[in-house]
Amino acid sequence: MSAPAPPKVPAAVKPVFDEIVSITDLFCQQHLDAEYAGLCVKLAAKLARKRPSPLLRGDRGIWAAGIVYAIGRVNFLADRSQEPHLRNDDLADLLGVKQTTMASKGRLIADTLRIGLMDPEFSRRDMLHKNPMAWLLEVNGFLVDARQLPPELQVQAWRQGLIPYVPAHAQTDPPTG
Repeated sequence: MSAPAPPKVPAAVKPVFDEIVSITDLFCQQHLDAEYAGLCVKLAAKLARKRPSPLLRGDRGIWAAGIVYAIGRVNFLADRSQEPHLRNDDLADLLGVKQTTMASKGRLIADTLRIGLMDPEFSRRDMLHKNPMAWLLEVNGFLVDARQLPPELQVQAWRQGLIPYVPAHAQTDPPTG
C-alpha cells in the first residue's frame, strides 16, 4: 500500500503547517501511533485551508498540542480502556504545554470546525466501527445500519462517501474505483 498523498494546503500557510505537522508527527511516533499521526495531519490541513487560517496566529507548539488534544478527545485518548491511552495531564506534559492551554486550544479547534466526540471524519478505525452514527443510512425512508447491507451495497455506499469504509472488506484494503 502506498503512502497517502500529502494534503493540499495554501502556499502561504504551508511553512506553518509543516512546522506544526512535524511536531504532531514526532509526538505521535513517540507516544501514540501512525493512525493518530495521520488524523492530526488531516486536522491540521483542514485548519490550514480555513480562510483566514487560524494557524497563522499563535505559537506552533500550542497549535500542535491543541490538534493532538482534539483528535485524542474525539477518540477518547484519556480513557484507560483505549489503546493507546494518555491522560490529559500526561499529554500536556509530553507536549511541553500547560494542560489548560492545550485544552482551550483543542476546544477552539473543535468549536471552529464543529468536531464532536466520535466525529466520523476524525475517528480511528476501531472507533468508527463502534460508532452507530457513522453507519446509518436512509433507504426508502427507513434508517438502515450499512454494516448489515450486502457487500455490493456497502461498496456503493462507500463510493458515494456515505460510509467511511466497506465493512465487508474490513480485513482488506478498501476497494478502488
